Amino acid sequence: MAENMYERDLDKNSANYQPLTPLVFLERAAKVFPERVAVVHGRQRLSYAAFWERSLKLASALERHGIGKGDTVTVMLSNTPAMLEAHHGVPMVKAVLHSLNTRLDAAIIAFQLDHAESKVVIVDREFSGVMQEALALASVSPLVIDYDDPEFPEDAPYGQGDRIGSIDYEAFLASGRADFAWSMPDDEWDAIALNYTSGTTGNPKGVVYHHRGAALMAYANTVHAGLGRGSVYLWTLPMFHCNGWCFPWTLAVTGSTHVCLRWVRAKAMYDAIADHGVTHLCGAPIVMSALLNAPDGEKRDFPQTVTFNTAAAPPPESILSGMADAGFAVTHLYGLTETYGPAVVNEWKGEWDALDSAGQAMRKARQGVRYAALEGLAVMDPQTMAETPRDGETIGEVMFRGNIVMKGYLKNKAASEEAFAGGWFHSGDLGVVHPDGYIQLKDRSKDIIISGGENISSIEVEDALYKHPAIAACGVVAKTHEKWGETPVAFVELKPGRTATESEILNHCRALLAHFKCPKSVIFSEIPKTSTGKIQKFRLREMAARL
Repeated sequence: MAENMYERDLDKNSANYQPLTPLVFLERAAKVFPERVAVVHGRQRLSYAAFWERSLKLASALERHGIGKGDTVTVMLSNTPAMLEAHHGVPMVKAVLHSLNTRLDAAIIAFQLDHAESKVVIVDREFSGVMQEALALASVSPLVIDYDDPEFPEDAPYGQGDRIGSIDYEAFLASGRADFAWSMPDDEWDAIALNYTSGTTGNPKGVVYHHRGAALMAYANTVHAGLGRGSVYLWTLPMFHCNGWCFPWTLAVTGSTHVCLRWVRAKAMYDAIADHGVTHLCGAPIVMSALLNAPDGEKRDFPQTVTFNTAAAPPPESILSGMADAGFAVTHLYGLTETYGPAVVNEWKGEWDALDSAGQAMRKARQGVRYAALEGLAVMDPQTMAETPRDGETIGEVMFRGNIVMKGYLKNKAASEEAFAGGWFHSGDLGVVHPDGYIQLKDRSKDIIISGGENISSIEVEDALYKHPAIAACGVVAKTHEKWGETPVAFVELKPGRTATESEILNHCRALLAHFKCPKSVIFSEIPKTSTGKIQKFRLREMAARL
C-alpha cells in the first residue's frame, strides 16, 4: 500500500513522542506546587518538593546498590510515606515495585519473593516477624531495609517488631542524592509494578503492570473520582492492593493531598475527615460499615461532602442511605488485579434520582460501564466469543480489552494465553448486560470469596482443610456477613470412625493460613456431590444462606 502524505516525513522523535509514565506527574507537581502539602502522616507534613526529593534519594540509593531495569524491589509497608515514595523511587531506576499484602502468611510471602526474584525488601517493623520467617523459607537473599515509622501509635495494642535488615530506611535515603538524574522508561510497555492474585488454583499468579497503563489509570481516576486541585485523599484502601488502584500516582496530577492511615479505625477516619478536610476515600463495604456503626463519641461533623469509591459486592440499600445521611456520596466501581483495579464505574444518571428507593437500589447494584481509559468491556459467551444480548438476563463472562489490562502473568505463558484467548481478557466473572449497556455481575466462576475487600481462594482454604487427618471431603463457600461483606464457611465430611471438633479444625487452619482466610465456622455434614464425585458448590451456597 502506498504511503500517504500523513505518513511521509512525520516520524516519531524525542520532541514529539515520549513514553507514557505516571512518574512525570510528581515531577510536575513538585515544580508547580512545591510548597503545597503532598503527604500528611500524623504530625508529619511533606511538601511536594520534599516528596519529590525523597523519591529521588530512594532511586539514587537503589541505583548505588546495583538496582536497575527489570530488578524487583519488594515492599511490605502500611499506608505510610515510605510506601508512596516507593511507588515513585523504584520505577525511577526502571525497576519493578512488588507490593506485598501485609496480611499474608510466611509461606506465601516466601513463594512471592522467590518467584519475583526480589533483590531488595523494604519492611515495616510491624511485619518484621513474619518477614523474617519468610526470608528463612525463601531461596533469594535480598538486601533488607527496615522502615521504622516515627508515627507508630503509642497506644497500639502491640509493639513494633525487631529490626531484621542491614540498614534503616532513613539511613538508606540519606545515602542517595537529591539531584539524582532519574530515568524515564525505555518504553511505556516496560513493567512498573508486580501484584499477585490470591491464587485460585495452586500458587498465586504475578500480574504485571506497565507504565502506559499506570499513567492512563491516573488520568481516568482523576475523572471518575472527581479529583480537583483542592482534593484531599484519605488512605483507607491498602496501597498494596492493585497499587492502591493507582491512586499513589494519581493525586499528583491535580496536586492533591495524601492523608496516610496505618489502620482503618472509625475514630481515626472521622478525625482525618474533619481535621484535614478529606474529600475522597476508597475502600470495601466494610469501611462504610465501620463509619456508620461507630459510637457517637467517635463520630465528627464535617461540612464537605466526601466521595466514597467502593468496589466488591454492591452495598445494601440501608448502607447507601446511611452513608448519604452521614455526608458521603458513594460511587460503585468494579475491576480486578489484572485491570489495575477499577475499570468499570456505575455512572449515575440524573434521571435516576426521580426513581423510588427500590428503583435506585436496582441501578446502584449494577457494576456499570467502562472506565474512560478502557477501550472495550463486554459480556460474552467464552466458547463462541459472541456478545450476549442486552436483555439483563442472558449470562456470559465479563471481558475486558484495552490499555489498562495487564501485560500478562509473570513466568506463566500458558495462563496468560488462556486469559487473553480470543483477543480479550477473560475475567472469570459471570454477568449480564442491561438494555442501557450497564453490566451487572451474577456470580464468580472462580469461587472467590471477597472478605473485607480481600480475595480469598476457596481452593486454598480447602487444600489446608484436606491436610487434617480426619477430613474426608470438604467445600468452602462464601456466607454473607454484615461487617465483612462475605466470610468463608467450611462444610466438612469426616472419615468413618474419625472425630474432630470445630475448634480443632479452626486451629488447624490457623496454623496453615493467614487468619483472614480461615473459615469463620465449620459445618459437619455430608458433602453433596454429582454422580461423578464433583462437589456441588451451588448446593453448599444454598446451605450457607440458610445458616
